[in-house]
Amino acid sequence: MEQIIIHVDMDAFFASVETRDNPALRGKPLIIGALPGERGVVATCSYEARKYGIHSAMNIKEAYRLCPNGIYMRPDIDKYKAISNQLHEIWNTYASAAETIALDEAYLDVKELARDLDGARRIARTIKQRTRDELGLTCSVGVAYSKTAAKTASEEKKPDGYFEIPSAKDFVDLIIDRDVRVLHTVGEMTAEKLHAFGIRTVRDVQERQETVVRLLGKQGRWITRLAFGIDERKVTPYRPQDAKSIGREVTFQEDVNNYGLLKDVLVLLALCVEHRAKRHGLHGNGVTLKLTYFDMKGITRSRSVPDCDSADAIYQEAARLLDNVEKRPVRLVGVSIYNLSGEEGRQLTLEDYFAEARQQRNAEQKRLLTELQTRYRLDFAGHLDQIYQADTLHRTVEYMRKHS
Repeated sequence: MEQIIIHVDMDAFFASVETRDNPALRGKPLIIGALPGERGVVATCSYEARKYGIHSAMNIKEAYRLCPNGIYMRPDIDKYKAISNQLHEIWNTYASAAETIALDEAYLDVKELARDLDGARRIARTIKQRTRDELGLTCSVGVAYSKTAAKTASEEKKPDGYFEIPSAKDFVDLIIDRDVRVLHTVGEMTAEKLHAFGIRTVRDVQERQETVVRLLGKQGRWITRLAFGIDERKVTPYRPQDAKSIGREVTFQEDVNNYGLLKDVLVLLALCVEHRAKRHGLHGNGVTLKLTYFDMKGITRSRSVPDCDSADAIYQEAARLLDNVEKRPVRLVGVSIYNLSGEEGRQLTLEDYFAEARQQRNAEQKRLLTELQTRYRLDFAGHLDQIYQADTLHRTVEYMRKHS
């Protein structure tokens, strides 16, 4: 095997953590996400809840309709992040390269340490055992010759599963008569497009390669290669600067007509974006405003802004973009920065040479926060950093909405 890749995926991660911490939840349909009666979706759910047809990204109202007697909880993202760090520390021990996909998921290149399939099998079992013993959680692990095959393998025996796909032939034999969605990058819309032309299975892709390429272009060529088990992608460690953007958004529990309130919310979102960017030593070179209106129509507005690295600069540009959108009731508002660069790639500006300019920028940020505190009777003193936590941010925004 030219590559030996392990894909590790936690089983219902958020729900499993909560069940571990509160054994009384064990065996019950647990849904993590928004609460019934709120706007929002399911983040994840226990396997008991999945028996009711509930799944990630489902509207919370639909989940409640399917399972009114379920236990609904908001996610504790900070707790999950802390546990995720422990998980990845265990997993990365065995990899020459590790590609983090999410808090609970990663690809590991284990060829160097494993040497062969037997060695990879031992590593996979060790990872499962350590994850259980040290953190009280279960994971599903796939061992394979490629990234696509490794992910397919980890999903094959969930939960707490193990499966291996040693070769392209083994991969094709496994999936040949499955729906095209088993192939990497084939989502719901792509599958519907292929289905409309009678291409429903991997076998159909193999037999109608020209049609797939004509329909999907470059993606179609990739899909046809996958249908024959060809995936030469390497495990690539994630770097924050590789992200396309850094952003934060909030969904209101009731539609907002007050665009003054929206501007005030932009202050908090800009602070969150600045905090995350600084944590990774990144700067943006553009700002994007995102709105979803009451009828679910979404728009984005962007503008290039060199070295956008302060909450004040992010807010000012987002507020200008907001001034120029159609004024209709808003369901969701978000802010992000894009064209990211690290400290070493950042161009120096005159402001870098004058402390006075930075002080003025900080003073403007302080003024904005002071206005928020006065207008809504908020108190950020000593605990402004809590606003970076998703739950605190949403509670604060809802408080502002009710008192605007």
